[in-house]
Amino acid sequence: MFFSRRFFPYFVTQCLGALNDNVYKNVLLLMVAYASVEQLPMSIDLFVNIAAAVFILPFLIFSAHAGCLADAKDKAWLIRRIKLAELVLMSCAALAMLNQSYLSMLFLLFLMGTQSAYFGPVKYALLPQALKPEELVRGNAWVGVSTFLAILCGTVGAGILASSEYAMQITAMFVVLLAAVGVIASWNIPSLPAVLDVQKLPRKGNWQILKWVYQHHEIWAAIIGISWFWFLGATYLTQFPNFTRLFLFSDPSVVSVLLALFSLGIASGSFISARLSKGKVELGIVPLGLCGLTLFGIDFVCAIPSSVAFVYYATDFVMTTAHFRLMFDLFMIGVCGGIYIVPLYSFIQLKAKASERAQVIAANNILNALFMITSALLAMIVLQLFDWKITELFILLAVGNVLVLTFLCVKEAIFRRSAINFLRRKS
Repeated sequence: MFFSRRFFPYFVTQCLGALNDNVYKNVLLLMVAYASVEQLPMSIDLFVNIAAAVFILPFLIFSAHAGCLADAKDKAWLIRRIKLAELVLMSCAALAMLNQSYLSMLFLLFLMGTQSAYFGPVKYALLPQALKPEELVRGNAWVGVSTFLAILCGTVGAGILASSEYAMQITAMFVVLLAAVGVIASWNIPSLPAVLDVQKLPRKGNWQILKWVYQHHEIWAAIIGISWFWFLGATYLTQFPNFTRLFLFSDPSVVSVLLALFSLGIASGSFISARLSKGKVELGIVPLGLCGLTLFGIDFVCAIPSSVAFVYYATDFVMTTAHFRLMFDLFMIGVCGGIYIVPLYSFIQLKAKASERAQVIAANNILNALFMITSALLAMIVLQLFDWKITELFILLAVGNVLVLTFLCVKEAIFRRSAINFLRRKS
């Protein structure tokens, strides 16, 4: 399956797109962090917060239209146009970087977010049409792996690029190259014609599409579950830098270690999920993943070592035995997250009608974005207004997993029955 024309060109296309987004966004943030005050049109803190907002805002604005468009067009045709748009945007971004035009780069980040918002629905709606039913879970596992490895490689790669001698020139060439290879790969995706005639396509805005999906209770419950995963991941990733400094007494290089453990854990968990599913959508492992997220999330906080009088660097941190349990817990949080998320994506893809699949994915993307924004607001409230510690926020996340588990198993019998049947088969 992996190297077939049905999957491999698509996989390369979406993987390079995710990598390009993360490289560009992180290089921009690093440029801002080390720029002189005179070069910036606003304060560093304000710029960073606006950058985070302008990338996620398009998912709220354009996802509904993107879903309708993906259901109405040949998906391969649409992906090629989206990738051509990415190449144009990255060429403009390269010029903006070379000229160090920060406002232009900020505007282009918004446009890249828009491009990603249009790619999101077609990215997941394509899989059930291109793959055999027994290949769907494995396909979603590969997409999950590539997404988090792209975040990891984009973050680490941006640091390497930004610290090189000719940082702007190399980065400018690199993002254009990634976009160009993505365009070439997209041209090898076989035609996937629309199931629904464009003239019969219902037009829905964000509120209408969420209200419409809410009527499909099982799909809605799965989307809530997926959105919780992104809430959880966004909170962990956002808090890692301060957590590393305040509780692990380590320099910024250790943030990359934590990110690597988390991302590699999700990649491993995605493959374990595919293995446990045995070629079918196995919702019975969703509660298993949530239980693991709860237990390892609590133990992660309990495993924090006592304070030290010096600062750890990455190599020292990894080699210190006092950190082994904490690193294992973080890796297992990622593993359990991968086990949890893959069946949920596969479920909404299979459960949705073929003519409405991309719109369901669009509703999922809208709710994901809302949950990630809410995660940032919650962190601000509990850390600044209530003066909580980051560790207390992490405990709150662990408790949240229990609430989501209760919600899924109580609200929808399919999750409860699947979990019971899975445990019976394994006992």
